Amino acid sequence: MRFQFALTLQAIWTGMCHAAMQHYPAAWGHYDVCKSQVYSDEGLTWDYMACQPEAADMTQFLKVSLDPPNITCGDPPETYCALENPYMCNNECDANTEELAHPPQLMFDIEGRNPTTFWQSTTWKKYPKALLVNITLSWNKTIELTDDIVITFESGRPEQMVLEKSLDYGRTWQPYQFYATDCLDAFTMEPKTVQDLSQHTLLDIICTEDYSRGYVWKYDKTVRFEIKDRFALFAGPRLHNMASLYGQLDTTKNLRDFFTITDLRIRLLRPATGATVVDESSLSRYFYAISDIKVQGRCKCNLHANSCVFDKEKLSCECEHNTTGPDCGRCKRSYQGRAWSAGSYLPIPKGTANICVPNNIGPVTRVCDNELLRCQNGGECVSNRCSCPASHTGLLCEKPRCESELGGCKGPESGQASLRPPSLCSVLTLLLAGAALWRETPRRAAAL
Repeated sequence: MRFQFALTLQAIWTGMCHAAMQHYPAAWGHYDVCKSQVYSDEGLTWDYMACQPEAADMTQFLKVSLDPPNITCGDPPETYCALENPYMCNNECDANTEELAHPPQLMFDIEGRNPTTFWQSTTWKKYPKALLVNITLSWNKTIELTDDIVITFESGRPEQMVLEKSLDYGRTWQPYQFYATDCLDAFTMEPKTVQDLSQHTLLDIICTEDYSRGYVWKYDKTVRFEIKDRFALFAGPRLHNMASLYGQLDTTKNLRDFFTITDLRIRLLRPATGATVVDESSLSRYFYAISDIKVQGRCKCNLHANSCVFDKEKLSCECEHNTTGPDCGRCKRSYQGRAWSAGSYLPIPKGTANICVPNNIGPVTRVCDNELLRCQNGGECVSNRCSCPASHTGLLCEKPRCESELGGCKGPESGQASLRPPSLCSVLTLLLAGAALWRETPRRAAAL
């Protein structure tokens, strides 16, 4: 029987160690399940996990506004010319004729229509007064961006433009990126590209000339704000190492806030002219026209919901984990036994749900006991809570403090050792060795 027990342990050791060496597949980390039922000593119980909604096209949920309000062409009707040919002036904009109108909603309609539909501004008939337009996209909900913001122009890309974001529903604004044919002249900024950024400068606001230069406007129509290139600074060129990115988003609040918005604002400052000098005899060539705007993202639910509903013109999370609110940002009334906390992406792949607990449980459950639950990295268990050394933090002192810095721990020279919990292989190896000794003991006793 002892021999069979040893063989069983050996089989478990072989299978589990092999499994422990497997890497997570490229598709892991969706965090699309909030809870699942599992069997425990107490019977069927719930296992809670961090979760978030799937990414989606967020332009279907926004409201668009323009400033000035009367900047859309067609009232009164006007004729405009092609940028590359001032004598081709057979195009008309008329707000009262459906086929000739170019309202803002056409920036978000179905692509692939022929002819292409687009919003269009009035022409630059008041030159030299600047032709300024603010296009504001509002969700009335916090959104986490997951892919590049892409704006497609039908009029030639603007020579000067700013993309801005708001985190407080449009009360205050911060620049996301500046665009210009000449960054020094327009914004007194050195031109840069996203490839010039590093993990430590990812939050820097740059001015790029990549999307403004060139006269081949019929082919170079798009202006981008590169989200995925910024993700790649942590996750690798093909975003294979999402574990690193999620770890950084989890521990660095400024980084996560950088990709979070409630509103976007496109500030158009100077239209495409195709030349260094504006042709004042043909100002009807100069205007803005946008055929498509792409914004890919998900509702921010603080990792407490895996779905978001659009009801009565408003987005809201369908909260789990006994949380409530538009962003699942507080505990339900009867589940305030401990302070609300956002979910965590760590440990990968399920994360930590940080559920709200009933009021009668009390604010704190047992964290450590110096027996099965031990504090790590030199921490001491005091009143069932870990008192951590200066170099580490977390419930069990499992997180190096340097992980909270942008860029994370630099390596051995940082003086911070990353947490490496006891290997399952080593634990099972010890059990196997113990079983072997157990089997050998009766033989030695018989020999004596």
